[in-house]
Amino acid sequence: MAKKNKALADPTKLLPFDKDENELVQVIIETPKGSRNKFAFDKDQKVFELKKVLPAGMEFPYDFGFIPSTRADDGDPLDVLVLMDEPAFPGCLVRGRLIGAIEGEQTEDGKTERNDRLVAVSELSHVYRQMKSVSDLPSNLVKELEQFFENYNKLDDKKFRVLDCVGPAAARKLLKQARKAA
Repeated sequence: MAKKNKALADPTKLLPFDKDENELVQVIIETPKGSRNKFAFDKDQKVFELKKVLPAGMEFPYDFGFIPSTRADDGDPLDVLVLMDEPAFPGCLVRGRLIGAIEGEQTEDGKTERNDRLVAVSELSHVYRQMKSVSDLPSNLVKELEQFFENYNKLDDKKFRVLDCVGPAAARKLLKQARKAA
């Protein structure tokens, strides 16, 4: 008789916050900074799987993951880009502070839906922990992040259009909506 594997908890079911709902969010990293491999959590098999390989010269600019117990407009947990000094690994829980969001629309096969990307800084980062808002980041860095998401979607014949880049209050509002939808 086969045993049911209980080695890995379903990270999509963890709490979205550390202790204080107004301070740190919990982010499950799917794809580390500098990786050409795009990983995603498969909730049916409870493993991280390879979903895509980016072309040579293209890599994730920062760690990319999701906030547990949320549901964005695209039906997936809310996406988060985490700024920190060194890459983590798929499945790593990183506590971070929201500093804003890249609000966007994604179009595929003529269907357009919102697909926002929250931006957070790791609480343990030496380089980024002083950042309070995306407006504290160099403007060229913000533009590069926006262009990454546009180019990333082009690889799958999708169009990503940046609507706005907003601060932490707006990011918290998006998180609140995604928690209600979960």
